[in-house]
Amino acid sequence: MIKHTSPISGIDAHGDLVVTAGYDNRVILWDAATRTAIAEARHDHLANQCRFSASGRIVVTSSSDYSARLWSVPDLRLITVLTDHKDDVEMTVVSPDETRVATASRDHIARVYDLDGRLLHRLEGHEADVLSVEWVRGGAELVTTSDDGTVRRWNPDTGALLSTIDLGDIETDTVAVLGPDSFALGNDEGELILIDPRGTRRHHVHDAGIKRLAYDADHHVLLSSSYDRTVRLWQLAPGADPAHLLTSQVPADVWLRSCAKLDDTRWVFGTFGSGYAVFDRKDGSWDLTGVEPTPGLNAVTRTAAGRYTVGDSGTVRRDGRITAELGSCCNFVTPIGATVVSGGQLGTVFDATTGAALHQHRSPLNCAAVHHGPDGDTLIIGTYTGEVLLLRDDTGTGLAPTGTHRIHDNAIKGIAVHGDVLFSVCATGAAAWHTLPSLEPIAADEQAHARIANGAAALPDGRFASVGRDLTLRIWSAAGEQQAAVPTPHRNSIKCVAVDPLTGAIATGGYHGRVAVYDPDTATWLTDQRPTVAGISSLAPAGAPGRFLASSYDGRVYEIDADTTARSQR
Repeated sequence: MIKHTSPISGIDAHGDLVVTAGYDNRVILWDAATRTAIAEARHDHLANQCRFSASGRIVVTSSSDYSARLWSVPDLRLITVLTDHKDDVEMTVVSPDETRVATASRDHIARVYDLDGRLLHRLEGHEADVLSVEWVRGGAELVTTSDDGTVRRWNPDTGALLSTIDLGDIETDTVAVLGPDSFALGNDEGELILIDPRGTRRHHVHDAGIKRLAYDADHHVLLSSSYDRTVRLWQLAPGADPAHLLTSQVPADVWLRSCAKLDDTRWVFGTFGSGYAVFDRKDGSWDLTGVEPTPGLNAVTRTAAGRYTVGDSGTVRRDGRITAELGSCCNFVTPIGATVVSGGQLGTVFDATTGAALHQHRSPLNCAAVHHGPDGDTLIIGTYTGEVLLLRDDTGTGLAPTGTHRIHDNAIKGIAVHGDVLFSVCATGAAAWHTLPSLEPIAADEQAHARIANGAAALPDGRFASVGRDLTLRIWSAAGEQQAAVPTPHRNSIKCVAVDPLTGAIATGGYHGRVAVYDPDTATWLTDQRPTVAGISSLAPAGAPGRFLASSYDGRVYEIDADTTARSQR
């Protein structure tokens, strides 16, 4: 039976067909009437997005294997591989006349190809990751958006830049093209920003950041989905404010990263499960028929009571046995005091041993660490909206929230604590140091990493380590000084980092399944292994010198020895 085994990150629809792209590297074509899979294809790495051509005869896919690919419909036979990218491809679109293909890549460049895969133009000028690209004016122009805060228009025949729209202080995860000169953007404050030749208009439409916008041009309806776990529909009329049509609560299994219009009233969404979800705007209902939990793990930790894991399904296991069902994708599992805590997409802090909800935040939760202070332990949680949550461990009443503090302008991807210093890294590539428990700033480096920073760890001697998409391991002092920038063996983005407190060895894990362990004392790499073809999602000390636990998106935990080969374990 064909199905996804990791979350669905991309989705599109055409007629009675749906195509999905997943973190299991799979591309699946579905019959929308029966919700059954028709055909399957694969990338060599995460499949990020997918899109039908105008006729529906071609599907294009974008991947973290640094390629875009063209597939025939309905058999998903490979037609062409588009190369030349130096980083993940985030979006690929076929021109309306189906003669050219445009791609958007995290290497800061958009590209134009012919259907045979011949590179026609590199569209250079963006100063950060290019996240989206669209054909406008019937294929006469291209529009790109980027993390550099600009929207740019290009001549696809010559590759020339035609114009640049500077969005100023607007930080956005999502942009929808409403027309050749009109755009809708959503920011982390829940604002919908409409930009057209008449100017810029802001409307506060959600209680938390907007994750995705999608436009139904046939009915002039804009869909917005948010970290507040709602989907809202807006009627857009020229010169008028957006008119609210409907608000629907989003089921826990739905991943708001991607959606597409299926027909006049229905939209399809990716999920953290094996299949896609259908939303009907007639009544705000959701259909998740056939969506089953996936086995992927996002976090592992070792405690005195046993080994805990959690992942895309929200299932917490201790030594392989289920202890709690948390209901949605969780990103960390962290021991504090007598319990273990987890959280993720729902923004809920859970007791992972009982499933009890301890605290609710306005956005998803990404990472956690513990501060051992003179008056007790405090759990520190990094969020997708740049705040840290503080929860004090009171042995009499359990974990109690003590504050929320904004320390970054974007998602906090990793945090670590040593003594009274909090070290954190951000999706912008920034790093920051704060004093605990006051959270007074010590230092900040806005360009700590050249690309997205993904993980942080504390060394036994008080220094810190960080990793990210720039494939570099960086070692920092507690005062904020970079002491080493170490090239790594990784060829794809590094997802996580952990330190062995017994030896000081630093383990790095990548999306391509590699684990490399570095000895900072001798400045040498002790081992470079690939225990799985799936990505490594997290690392933790295993309790013996030079050994680490590596959780994977394939649902397994691998024991890594810096001197021997990996052994997979359930």
